[in-house]
Amino acid sequence: MGTLFHDITISDADFQRMVQFIHKEYGIDLSKKRQLISSRLSNALKERGYTDFHSFVEHLFHSKDPAELELVLNKLTTNYTFFLREKEHFSFFEQTVLPELERKHQRDRVLSIWSAGCSSGEEPYTLSIYLKEYFGPNARHWDTRVLATDISQQALSKAQAGRYQIPADMPDAWLRKYFKKDSATGQYEVSQELRSNVIFRTFNLMEPIRFRLKFDVIFCRNVMIYFDQPTRDALVRRFWEAMNPGGYLFISHSESLGQTPLFQLTAPSIYRKR
Repeated sequence: MGTLFHDITISDADFQRMVQFIHKEYGIDLSKKRQLISSRLSNALKERGYTDFHSFVEHLFHSKDPAELELVLNKLTTNYTFFLREKEHFSFFEQTVLPELERKHQRDRVLSIWSAGCSSGEEPYTLSIYLKEYFGPNARHWDTRVLATDISQQALSKAQAGRYQIPADMPDAWLRKYFKKDSATGQYEVSQELRSNVIFRTFNLMEPIRFRLKFDVIFCRNVMIYFDQPTRDALVRRFWEAMNPGGYLFISHSESLGQTPLFQLTAPSIYRKR
């Protein structure tokens, strides 16, 4: 069956306005994504009664309607993620980072971990499982809560609902311990223990980072692929400023920080604050 709609064409002027606006507000670089904008937004705009891009762009700029902004962000960025993604990262986190943090925070027993661009929540929940497994019965004596932020309210709602199709490589012991299966849907629901270990917040990575604590660990994977180099560099500097000395930054295998004086590469796509 074909699509119900033909794509709405977007004029050069409206395309440029849209690109500049999204870049300024959210750091996302769509300058080479004209076809993507047209194909991904056309159906949604027609469903909302728009017959052309121009009237939508005008409405978007003048109203700054959160629902319309959310629509654009959700359509133009891919919220694709899964549990245990890039598993080597979690092995490094478990074997190298956590023993180090346990020693470092022996007195205050507070860890500061941020999942930046957490999408639908699999990453912070995976981190929470590793934290609970590592500390075992002592976990209740530690503050291991993970801050999880995303720009998309839709992604955060899914994360907070905590219902997933679980990947085949999730250990059975973890499934039994941290999830409850819904026999009607086949989905797994995250346990209260994991839920209470994640703090979800809406946050735009273009904003100044002003959280209460400096971070020991930041996971920001498959986020900077949407940014141009100057935006990426500025964000990396903000991360650096927001971290404790020797803090770890995890990015995805498809990304690179390039030559930076701020971080040292310690393992594939894992950097340490200099």
